[in-house]
Parts: sequence; structure tokens; C-alpha cells
Amino acid sequence: MLKRLRTWFERLLEAIVILLMITLAAEVTIGVIYRTLGYSLSWYDEIASVLLAWLTYYGAALAALKRAHIGVPGVLQALPRRLRLPLVVVSEILVFSFLLLLAWVGLQVMDMLATDFLISLPNISSNYTQSVIPIGAVLYIIAQALNLPDTLRSAKAGHIKHQAEAEEIAQ
Repeated sequence: MLKRLRTWFERLLEAIVILLMITLAAEVTIGVIYRTLGYSLSWYDEIASVLLAWLTYYGAALAALKRAHIGVPGVLQALPRRLRLPLVVVSEILVFSFLLLLAWVGLQVMDMLATDFLISLPNISSNYTQSVIPIGAVLYIIAQALNLPDTLRSAKAGHIKHQAEAEEIAQ
């Protein structure tokens, strides 16, 4: 059940990231073509920066799900076996706490920007563009939660370098 949920969530994040990458590439390409032809799109830069922020948040959640963020497994490996699990639990608590704080602050940012709109597209609320902060944090929390059983299992078993090894232990 958890594996199917994880696979579904991974496919969803992959689809969103691919869509954002294609949209960003198309938008930048169109902006460059217009500038080459001597015209300028007033909204090009602002939308590109928003798309890049969205891509960063959604991509970070996908990377967390794939356990592809930078880590230092050698530190965990160097510790006595009895300390590994408690330190992994503490680190996971810190990660979840930070992400919950990020989601909460993201909601506060949206409250502060409730009456603001994009400069180049005044019909689009800044709330819409900044919603990526709490949404991205929640997606990251879900990714971390889906990996938590494997993370704890690997801390008990010892050192795991890659997600494939975690999946082998899970089976």
C-alpha cells in the first residue's frame, strides 16, 4: 500500500516538474524570440522567475522523495551502531519541524501579500504565485513521511547509500 502511494506520488511530482520545465523553457524561448524580433513581452521576466521558484519547490519535493538530496552517510556510518537510530530520529524531527515552520511562514507570507498583484500582470494575485511556499513544504513533508519507514529501517540496519538499497531492505 505504502509503495503504491509512494509510486503514485512520485509520478505526480514528476509530471508537475516536467510540465513546469516545459512551460519555463517555452516561455523563455518565446521571450527570446520576441526580443530578437525587436519586441518585448512585459511579463516575460516576472513569469520566468515565478516558474523557476515553482520548479525549485516541486523539484525539491521530488528529490526528497527519491532521496537525492546531498547527504553525508559517512558520518552516520562512523558512529557507533547504538547511536545511529537515535540520531536519525533527531535529524528527521528537525527536518519535519523546519518544513512545518516553512509551511506556516509561507501561509503568513500569503496573508501579507493578500492585496498585492504581479507588476506586469496586475490581474494575477501574488497570493497565487507565493502559494508555492506552503504547498512545496507540504509536498516535501509528504515525501519525507513516505521515506520515513525506509530511513528508520536503514538506520537500524546500518549504512545505505542509494534508494535502490533501501528498496531491497524493504522487500
